[in-house]
Amino acid sequence: MPDPQLLADKLGSLGVAPATQVVAYDASGGMFAARLWWLLRWLGHDKVAVLNGGLPAWTRLGQPLDTVEPTAVASHFPLHLQNGMKVDADYVLGHLDSPEMTLIDARAPDRFRGENETLDPVGGHIPGAINRFFKDNLESDGCFKQASELQEEFGKLIKGGDAHNVVLQCGSGVTACHNLLAMEAAGLDGARLYAGSWSEWCADPARPIATGPD
Repeated sequence: MPDPQLLADKLGSLGVAPATQVVAYDASGGMFAARLWWLLRWLGHDKVAVLNGGLPAWTRLGQPLDTVEPTAVASHFPLHLQNGMKVDADYVLGHLDSPEMTLIDARAPDRFRGENETLDPVGGHIPGAINRFFKDNLESDGCFKQASELQEEFGKLIKGGDAHNVVLQCGSGVTACHNLLAMEAAGLDGARLYAGSWSEWCADPARPIATGPD
């Protein structure tokens, strides 16, 4: 996680003020835009949205592009940290066998199984986690699936349980935000992020790991 005050100062220097509507986008299916969406909300800024489909959808519609970086007019970005939006490794460890936590891993299925691991020194997943590859939230054109479809798919994963009991993780806390955004788009609010995710989890050999499918 970034230092929250440093991030708030950076956003203020870019002109983000309390009344500013932020629209985040990328050209990677929303994985980075969703991370920024989550970070802004974590800092207490709710006026943030993600451009569905990102830059590819924008260009498909024939919308204009610019090559000039605008000059930012600095503002004050107040910090109102929302610590209830995330959990740490101790929380996950303490709830591995608890019905009060449903853990969902956003990584690709092969990495989840412990195969083709090139980013972390240990392959596998946190015991009890369910695999929901973040790209499964998207249609073939890179836009998010309809809310009703996302609601049905995530509803099956959590078996009709309370979304507030869901913890999302991935490799390093980035693509998990994509699943968080998809859940909120489906009306399943209240899930939390395990920001350290697999990279932090597997760094401690005392923590249990699992391999293979769910």
